[in-house]
Amino acid sequence: MTLTELRYLLAIVDADLNISAAAQRVHGTQPSLSRSLKQLEDELGFQVFTRHGRSLAEITPAGREVIEIARRIVADAASLRTYAANQRGDTSGELALATARTYARHVLPPLLSILVDHYPNLDVQIQGLGEGEVFERLSHNDVDIALVSTAGDRMPEGIAIPLFTWRRVVLVERSHPLASLGRAPTLAELGRYPLVTYDASRRPESTLRLAMGQVGMEPRFACSAQDADLIKVYVRAGLGVGLVAELAIEAKDHDDFCVLPADPALPACISWALLPSGRVARDYTLDLIRLLAPQLDTRDIRRVLEGSSVAEWPMPREWARPGALAA
Repeated sequence: MTLTELRYLLAIVDADLNISAAAQRVHGTQPSLSRSLKQLEDELGFQVFTRHGRSLAEITPAGREVIEIARRIVADAASLRTYAANQRGDTSGELALATARTYARHVLPPLLSILVDHYPNLDVQIQGLGEGEVFERLSHNDVDIALVSTAGDRMPEGIAIPLFTWRRVVLVERSHPLASLGRAPTLAELGRYPLVTYDASRRPESTLRLAMGQVGMEPRFACSAQDADLIKVYVRAGLGVGLVAELAIEAKDHDDFCVLPADPALPACISWALLPSGRVARDYTLDLIRLLAPQLDTRDIRRVLEGSSVAEWPMPREWARPGALAA
């Protein structure tokens, strides 16, 4: 059996046993994946999948063990290639990065410009990240790094490296009553108006709902979106008071809106870098983390990834516009 056969097998599994979809994931063809699967099963001497007509129905018990082993083999092979590239000082490669639009639009552009200057042959692939997708992508080795946020004391699963903290800000039109306050509106004052904010704030366990519940109020939502730029559009249209990440605020927003700090009772958020476990990271991946969080030491990150050290990260700094890549 070959690594290609194992990669095709995992692609089929990750595509929910849809061979056509798996072929698209690996830039192959359906007949080539079907032949590869047949060759693999012939060599194993048993079926990895049961069939329903020409379609794959489900994974057999023996197939589950094969898939688990295949994931380890493919991951180890990738780690070996990565280690060799780092040892050679290879500046070329692909960086698959999954993140939400706020990071992609407002945080990453200057950092990636610095990174590509340092690694001129680097191909960066930015993938949109929907809620609940991150852990599946990391476990399937589909991405090299994911950037996510949590609020309060929540911490993501897996290898999670704290980067920096940030807070929410209030956006209102200059004619709005809150604009005349000249300070952070209290949660009680904020609760008098319909809100335009992120979809996640609608959840019962959201920190916004919990904080407002502490003062006996329930937030009223006029509109919500995953994209801070859309939130700005709807605030500008007069739908309500905007509540967005300070990461998404640019100089021109201070011309368009009155930008106020949010009530300190709303807990700060933490930005995290999530890395796949059991894989060697390319140097450029760690350099990106260092650009996001200069307080981190890449040697510490490598030791945690190798399993030779327990994660004891320094306290994340407050958000600031990015600096330069350290020497």
